Amino acid sequence: MKDFDLTGTTAWVTGAGKGLGRAIAVALASAGATVAVTSRTRDDLENLAAELGKGTVVLPGSVSDPGFAEEAVDRLGRLDVLVNCAGISPVFKRSERVTDEEWQQVLRVNLDGTWYCSRAAGKRMLEQGGGSIINVSSVHATTGFERIAPYAASKGAVEALTRVLAVEWAGRGVRVNTLAPGYFDTDLAGPLMNSNWGEKIRHSVPLGRTGEPAELGGAAVFLASDASSYVTGSTVYVDGGWTAH
Repeated sequence: MKDFDLTGTTAWVTGAGKGLGRAIAVALASAGATVAVTSRTRDDLENLAAELGKGTVVLPGSVSDPGFAEEAVDRLGRLDVLVNCAGISPVFKRSERVTDEEWQQVLRVNLDGTWYCSRAAGKRMLEQGGGSIINVSSVHATTGFERIAPYAASKGAVEALTRVLAVEWAGRGVRVNTLAPGYFDTDLAGPLMNSNWGEKIRHSVPLGRTGEPAELGGAAVFLASDASSYVTGSTVYVDGGWTAH
């Protein structure tokens, strides 16, 4: 099991204040990594840092700001793992009703933020001669669903970006993969799952339930660690069987 050990590594997790990002940060820290955490809400990060313990680096800010990513990497120094988990899905409406601002708002965080952080972290990892980038996507990057056009488009683009970076950087020791969750019990999914759509979604999951955030942690540790040393440009689905349909 030593290949899963992250002792001595530094990992940066965006979107770490709540939900899946928080669970991933906890999992990486449990595997031995020193973790830096980012979200727009400092209080959430401070509470997480208190749980993770000494050495946790709190980096509040918005990933949609390209300058923030560069500053964060400069502050961290060495960086071995980046998890791009910051994401929003504020729009649940038919595509013809989506406004330009709603479209741009989702892409600024989900796609632009992933690009800015990957570019900044990738440069540092290339200088070091190695590293692992994990981009959190969604089952809806590859499967259709109603009323989430901006979100699905942003996640599909994230997966395309992942493959390009993986090919470009593989020969220089930097691996880039996608982690694609299905429906989890998080604040982001809560409004949808508590609506009339919730029961329909649960019935579409072969395991018959939503996931608990901690159930994503093992896959994140795998992609971050030497256990996945021959894995790059891939998508790992953690979805209760959603994409097996």
